[in-house]
Amino acid sequence: RSPVNSASASLSQSGKIAFAKNIGTASVSRNMASVSTDVDYDVVKVDLSDGRDYPIYIGDQFGDEEAGKILRSHITGNRALLVTNDRIAPWYLEKYEKMLKEGGDIQIDTLVLPDGEANKTLEVMQLVLDKCLELGLDRKVTLVALGGGVIGDMVGFASAIYQRGVNFIQVPTTVMAMVDSSVGGKTGVNHPLGKNMVGAFHQPECVFIDTNNLSTLPDRELNSGVAEVIKYGLIRDAPFFDWLEENMEKINARDPAALRYAIKTSCENKAEVVKADELEAGLRATLNLGHTFGHAIENGSGYGAWLHGEAVSIGTAMAATMSAKMGWIDEPLVKRIYEILIAANCPVELPVDSPMNREMFLKAMSVDKKVANGQLRLILLKGALGNCLFTGEFDNDAMVETIDEFVAECNGAQ
Repeated sequence: RSPVNSASASLSQSGKIAFAKNIGTASVSRNMASVSTDVDYDVVKVDLSDGRDYPIYIGDQFGDEEAGKILRSHITGNRALLVTNDRIAPWYLEKYEKMLKEGGDIQIDTLVLPDGEANKTLEVMQLVLDKCLELGLDRKVTLVALGGGVIGDMVGFASAIYQRGVNFIQVPTTVMAMVDSSVGGKTGVNHPLGKNMVGAFHQPECVFIDTNNLSTLPDRELNSGVAEVIKYGLIRDAPFFDWLEENMEKINARDPAALRYAIKTSCENKAEVVKADELEAGLRATLNLGHTFGHAIENGSGYGAWLHGEAVSIGTAMAATMSAKMGWIDEPLVKRIYEILIAANCPVELPVDSPMNREMFLKAMSVDKKVANGQLRLILLKGALGNCLFTGEFDNDAMVETIDEFVAECNGAQ
C-alpha cells in the first residue's frame, strides 16, 4: 500500500484471508511479515524505514523464562525502568520485574502511577521523568510500559522526551492497548481542552502481548477494547468483520483462540497502515473512525466518565448514521454496524444524564487533531463494507443533524 493524499484517503483490504472452520486453524496471508514460530506464539512485524522495524509478539502460552528472554533481547543497556499503575501492579508488577531480572545483568527499577484516564496528564507523566532523573538514568535506559493505553501513551511520551529520546517497550494488558494504542508509536497525554493533544510519535522496540493478562481485565474494559477491533473490519477488512459477526459470542466469553486471532488480525491491519503512513499524513487517519465524535464525548463528559472504546463505539454509530444520511452507505450496513456493536456490549447512544449538546460537540471537534487549515476532516464510511474516506468534503448539515439526533434526549441539550 502507498501513502495517500491527506485531503481524501480511501482504503479497502487487499489481503486475502482464508478462514478455516476451526478458529484455531484460521490462517492469514497478507502483504507483510507475520509468522508463527516454532513455539506457540505469533510475531507480527511493524515494517518501518531506517532499520526501525520492530516485532509484536502475540501468544497465550509464554513461559516466564521465555518471556524474560524475549523482553531482555530488546533492552540494549544495563538499566530499565518498569512503569505500571496502581491497579495493574498487584497482579503483574512483581512477575514482570522478576522476568526482566532473571538470567540477565540488567538493573530493574519500578514506578507505580495512579490509574485512569483522568490521570493521563502532563503532571502525572512528569513523575516518570522525575524518577528517571532521581535514579540518574542515562540515554541507554529502556522504559517498559506495563498496562493499558494510558500507561503506554504516557510512558511512550516520557521516553520520547527524556534526554531527547530513549528506548521503550510496550507490554499491554488491555484489549484496547493490544489492538491499537501499543502499536504504531503514538504517545501523549490529554489536555483540558482536548484529548491526546500533547504528544509525539515515538516507536517502541517491541510490543509483547500475553493474552493471559486479559484474565484480570473487567468485562466492561474488554468490551471497550472490542470496539477498536470492530473498527478494522469496517474501514479495511470486510472478511474480518464477517468473522467478528460470527464469533462475537466467543470473544465475549474470552475464548483464548478467538481472542488471540482477533488481536493478531487487528495488529496485522494496524501494522500495514503504520507502514504506509507512519506520521498520519492521510491513510493512518482512517484508523480514527468514530474518534472525532468519541473524543468530543470523552472531553465533554469529563475524562474517565467513559472508557475510550465506549466513546469510540458511540462515535462509530454516529459516523455510520452520518454516512447513511449522505447516501454513502446503505441502511442494511448501518443495521449491521449497530448490531455488532450491541453484540459486543458496546454503547451506541448517549444516556439521558449526558451533559452533551450540539455546542459541546462542535467546540470539541473544532480543535480535533485532524483539523487542517481550520477545516474539520472526518473519517466516514463510503461504499461497500471495508471502505472509508478521510475527507473535509462532507455535508455539514448531515453532521449537525446526526449530532442533534444523538443529544436529543440528553440533559445537556435541554
